[in-house]
Amino acid sequence: MYREQNGGDGTGPKTPLFTTHDGITFRRMPPGADAVYVVGEYRFDDIRPDDIVLDLGANVGAFSIRAARRSGHVTAIEPILTEALRENVERNGGGVEVVDGALGTGESVRITWGKKTLAVTTRTLGEFAAAAGGCDFLKCDCEGAEWSIRPDDLDGVRRIEMELHIPPIGGPVNRRLLDYIGEHYDFEIERTPGYDVMGVMGVLHAVRKDGHRRSAGQRLTRRFR
Repeated sequence: MYREQNGGDGTGPKTPLFTTHDGITFRRMPPGADAVYVVGEYRFDDIRPDDIVLDLGANVGAFSIRAARRSGHVTAIEPILTEALRENVERNGGGVEVVDGALGTGESVRITWGKKTLAVTTRTLGEFAAAAGGCDFLKCDCEGAEWSIRPDDLDGVRRIEMELHIPPIGGPVNRRLLDYIGEHYDFEIERTPGYDVMGVMGVLHAVRKDGHRRSAGQRLTRRFR
């Protein structure tokens, strides 16, 4: 799956870097950081060159760095592992805007991932999309915060790849959100045996039925700060 990298002269001690089978180099995180380096559960071969891609819950960049190979408009939002995420993006040629943040309804929450806990003021999907200039392709892995998404915030989103959580991780399930997705998207929830015990309902793969997307005139100027 990956190969270790030695020191700069090839003779020194190993650096905490490794390269995956598809050529992405990551900083190896310490045990307990819960870093994710591969994203085989997500389908993203259909990302288009002009798609605006939002990666909510970007971790150390496994999805966003790969998405940047297909689109020049990728924004990665991450509350905890942003330092490593920025390093990994730079190490792999850039092309991803990294934003410190978390999905929610605007409230301040304490988020724990791995061995680290931070207080974070959340933003809605609509706010993240507006700041990015829109959203055509949404990847979301937010440990239950996906149920805070307002259905209207999916207007204009052509594709969704989203991990869905249930108690003890997330919930309650937002039925209005599922009803909206059922009405406007062709979708599948891919379930892996045993994941329900860990609080994962499955991974949602959704394609908008009418193929709707924002036109260039509807897109907003990127304004992350």
